[in-house]
Amino acid sequence: MKNILVPTDFSENCNKAAELGIEMAKLYHAEIHFYHLIHTPVDWVKLDKLKEKRYPKTLKEIGAAKSALRELEKRAEKEGLECRTFLEYQVETTKILKHSGHFHHDFIITGSSGTKGTVRELFGSNVEQIVRKSVVPVIVVKEEEVSFPFKNIVFVSDFEEDVSEAFKHVISIAKKCNAHIRLLRVNTKTDTNSIEVGLNPIKTFLEKFPDLKNYSMFVNNEPSVETGINTFLNYEPTDLIAMCTHGSTGFLSLFSKSITEGVANHSALPVMTIKI
Repeated sequence: MKNILVPTDFSENCNKAAELGIEMAKLYHAEIHFYHLIHTPVDWVKLDKLKEKRYPKTLKEIGAAKSALRELEKRAEKEGLECRTFLEYQVETTKILKHSGHFHHDFIITGSSGTKGTVRELFGSNVEQIVRKSVVPVIVVKEEEVSFPFKNIVFVSDFEEDVSEAFKHVISIAKKCNAHIRLLRVNTKTDTNSIEVGLNPIKTFLEKFPDLKNYSMFVNNEPSVETGINTFLNYEPTDLIAMCTHGSTGFLSLFSKSITEGVANHSALPVMTIKI
């Protein structure tokens, strides 16, 4: 991991994401970029200085955003990190993704408040689009305080499809953090209640990673995947939930669109999504 992008709207959860981004950048000796999109009533880049004065409210918002970005930059530089900040106009997810592609970011870390308040209106839907369309792993930080370095990472899959390349990202973070990986399969098939049978796909999957030692396997028999994940989280300590996605076509067959929103958007814990 050489380059991390942190899109931010300076909300509480985005600030927690910025702190996580800095800590991960330190761990990987990576460069970090902070990126803010601001809505303007006109095409701001085409305005001269005189015309900008016609929009005092927007000028004030731009000034505040530049100041906030500078504070993040100073925070990163204080930790000895290479850091760049970017301020662009108009709130469009495509700009975030194009920016990420242009700078070849290895990771995106951002915050979202889900369905709560105005942050959802301004930034929440952007986060959903980032999760669905990003070609690099994304960590979404939510209400729960981030515990880093991660000590317990839950990797959720049905293990019916080859997700080994995505799992390598989980292993990389786990090794850096010395974290324990919990591989969770949620069995929603009412005619298959044997835990042992449910573990077989996980065991077959792990044959590809003979050197992996710090892990455990779990199967939850539940009527829905989201219920299975929530039940698991009630009993097992977790710092990060990791899942795979096919991108714009949605999560693996295990996950419907509602599960995508229910876990990646509504979980109070940080959620990492990895495109395969």
